[in-house]
Amino acid sequence: MTRTNPHLWQEAAAFAARAHRNQIRKDGSTPYISHPFRVAMTIEHVFGCTDEAAICAGLLHDTIEDTTTDYDDLLSHFGREVADIVAAMTKNMALPEHEREKDYDHRLAAGDWRARLVKLADVYDNLCDSRDLSPESTAKLPSKVKRAIALAAGDRAKHPEMERGVRALESLG
Repeated sequence: MTRTNPHLWQEAAAFAARAHRNQIRKDGSTPYISHPFRVAMTIEHVFGCTDEAAICAGLLHDTIEDTTTDYDDLLSHFGREVADIVAAMTKNMALPEHEREKDYDHRLAAGDWRARLVKLADVYDNLCDSRDLSPESTAKLPSKVKRAIALAAGDRAKHPEMERGVRALESLG
């Protein structure tokens, strides 16, 4: 995505902050918005990706799933490219959990490579922040790491950002 609006990431940050304004992380005290901010910073500063759509999607990645925001809200504010990446990152909560995860992986695999990059950054941040997760959530992290890396496998040769992301996630163990 070319930078047609030099402030789009700032608009995405403000939008995400408003959407997540009353949410708290699982530690019971950290504002939830810290997670999307860290995901976006991971995309840019750890994975070395300066793609505006990827950074915006990192900021917005939980808005459809965890707030009253819907696809059309993102489409009207940020365009189809960003909205589609966020939609690929959104689990269908109407499905039973075992079907939901398969559907989610399928949509991520079929979607834009940047959705898989955001997923790597999401898992990376959750792994870095795992001290604040419940034992149940912490127990799921190794399988989430493996799934995110497996989804990224086909993109590693084409996108150096993805290779850096996989290596960064692998380095956390």
